[in-house]
Amino acid sequence: MGAPMKVNKAVILAAGKGTRMGDLTANLPKPMIQVEGKPVLEHIMEGLRDEAGIKDFFIITGWCGNVIRDYFGDGKRWKVNIAYGEQVVQDGTGKAPELAKEWVGQDRFLLTYGDILLRPPTDYKWLVEACNESGVIAVKDGEDLTKGGAVVLDKDGFMIDLVEKGSGAPPANSFYNAGIYILPSMIFKFTAKLEKSPRGEYEFTDALKALVKAGARLRGVTLRREWADVRDPSVLAELNKTR
Repeated sequence: MGAPMKVNKAVILAAGKGTRMGDLTANLPKPMIQVEGKPVLEHIMEGLRDEAGIKDFFIITGWCGNVIRDYFGDGKRWKVNIAYGEQVVQDGTGKAPELAKEWVGQDRFLLTYGDILLRPPTDYKWLVEACNESGVIAVKDGEDLTKGGAVVLDKDGFMIDLVEKGSGAPPANSFYNAGIYILPSMIFKFTAKLEKSPRGEYEFTDALKALVKAGARLRGVTLRREWADVRDPSVLAELNKTR
């Protein structure tokens, strides 16, 4: 195992409306929903800044993107730098990261969905420090695999497959896809080749599978601390209970 790779940049996918949130996202992007008085997106950014030392962010907006841009601006208030890209057509997560391609350049970068909440002390630093091959895919143990994608790992802990929810019983040695990745810039070679899935969207998971098939080694890293997929009002209500 080599030394950890430096990760200085983060791309956050924040274009979704979050239809399961109902009226809560009528005029608000899902990542701007508040947990304990602060948008989920702000929790993510501050966690990455404080615990992983990441200060350069590219936020991909879509639904009500102006809300995000008006709130965060250039990031100076948070002592970070923020650039933006807009996903004009909501056609899945597969093509959205390409908006950050030039900004990423040749660097390795962290990518997270804008509704994945880690509260301090977080595992962001743990993920960055685990990156000493091609990249990292964060996984959760003990989650209901019918509610999300299942990451299949080999005996050495590297991803060999990714099975979408609803694809039947997950294979042995499967873990819940936690929605946080550290990736080489080579991933864009595979997002460029994506074709729409049966549900009519470009799936980022298909690009990840192609990356691994081409020989990249994505280490599955099990999160140890608090993690939440803020997927619906019931999760949100639970998170906003007095701690």
